[in-house]
Amino acid sequence: MSEMETGHSVFELRGITKSFPGIKALDDVSFDCRAGEVHALAGENGAGKSTLIKTLSGVYQADEGSVHLLGEEVRFTHPLQSIEAGISVIYQEFSLLPDRSIAENIFLGREPVRWGIIDHARMREETNEILTMFGDQHQLHADKLVGELAVAEQQMVEIAKAISLDARVIVMDEPTAALNEQECEILFALVETLREQGRSIVYITHRMREIQRLANRVTVLKDGSVAARFDHVPEADKIVHAMVGRDIGNFYPDPAKAHEIGEVVLSVEEGGNASLSQISLGLREGEITGFAGVQGAGRNALAQALFGITPFTEGSVHINGKRVSFTSPRDAIRSGLVMLPGDRKSEGLALMQSVEDNGMISPRAFSSMFGYPKQTAHGDVKDMTVAFNALDLRAAHYGVEIQSLSGGNQQKAIVARWLALAPKILIFVEPTRGIDVNTKAGIYHRMRELAREGAAIMVISSDLPEVLGVSDRILVMNAGRIVAEFGRDASEQEVMHAATDDDLLNTPALGTVGQSPEVTSSEGALQ
Repeated sequence: MSEMETGHSVFELRGITKSFPGIKALDDVSFDCRAGEVHALAGENGAGKSTLIKTLSGVYQADEGSVHLLGEEVRFTHPLQSIEAGISVIYQEFSLLPDRSIAENIFLGREPVRWGIIDHARMREETNEILTMFGDQHQLHADKLVGELAVAEQQMVEIAKAISLDARVIVMDEPTAALNEQECEILFALVETLREQGRSIVYITHRMREIQRLANRVTVLKDGSVAARFDHVPEADKIVHAMVGRDIGNFYPDPAKAHEIGEVVLSVEEGGNASLSQISLGLREGEITGFAGVQGAGRNALAQALFGITPFTEGSVHINGKRVSFTSPRDAIRSGLVMLPGDRKSEGLALMQSVEDNGMISPRAFSSMFGYPKQTAHGDVKDMTVAFNALDLRAAHYGVEIQSLSGGNQQKAIVARWLALAPKILIFVEPTRGIDVNTKAGIYHRMRELAREGAAIMVISSDLPEVLGVSDRILVMNAGRIVAEFGRDASEQEVMHAATDDDLLNTPALGTVGQSPEVTSSEGALQ
């Protein structure tokens, strides 16, 4: 790091053009990053951000243009070459081995050796030293298996790996997509520390507040070209306008009116299992219920219990007044309840299948369970094409393997797949992770349309402003319990206080929330 002075360009991409069959992904794009700065790279899904970074890191080679590092032209033909040159990329989809420890993942392929034997003690010591940079708000240690970690913790391991490589350039692709507010603050502090050390940070995000908080400069890509360059951080509206070419209007749809909220469709009484206790709730027709809480609070465990992945072992669940017992997702889907998973690659996608086939997985398996008339394959494909187009899913064509798409476009395929069934109860887990602002707005408005058509919707998101923006009411979880309930006008501070106040765990559990329009909390009525 000592050879670079703050303010000088560490790398430059000059006039990069890259094409794939049927599509020009990049067209004469130039981009650079200086020592000691955070350069934000923004753009819609499919704008070319991932292709640009993969060209920098040696995954792809440019058809035209050049890459310069420390003033000298380089040509990386393999990612290992860029890593050795001090460039580390942290992708949305992690490259971790679940059956190995954190230390083994961080030092994979470059394990320290002593007397011809891997020096595990040194690996553990250096790993734990790096992990201290993340503060004490986590339970990570060198020997913990990666497969036991939550998505947010895996993100931290990826960042720790980059730090261990002493990378001069660190590219972060949507680094906060699966982090809660507290974890975001830890990440932001870490980014600022890395900047102070003189490292170059390329920060890819769709979240305007993160750009405002961290960036020194902003470059916006649109349709494979540079749409705007800002040597300062402008107002969010200017960045969004450069991304989508227009104003997106009302980002969040209007909340439900009182007369639009109907009867309780799903209720849980005193539900519990190994991760949850005393869960009582009700989801109503026409209403969007958001769930807030820190990592490990129990929100994902609740979604998995409702969907039959890890069923309740205590209490009761009713749908439309009828008691049900789900022991598998198939049981839940038969009853009209579906879940959009948060980890799309392990839970939601068949990576080597086409976009079209991935879209058809659920309709083919379950359409008859909802009482829909049987359709021909042609009719199904036509319907999925309409659903994909509605979400602006970008691919050369829908016959390509879904793993070739950007993470955001993969997420769109999952959303389109389930929305095509229009079930009566939907659980969205991280529904807009890695999705651009324009498509986010579209998904939010589609959620509201489904609610107005009578669906009961449950939203779990690590993005607290998203939870507050889309929900009619918010339930807060902590340590596997529902500890508070708020209306849509609650502040982030109020919700986070409830999510982190362990004193609420010592109060009686809330009753069956959601049975009536009154908004309550374990501290009393909220105005």
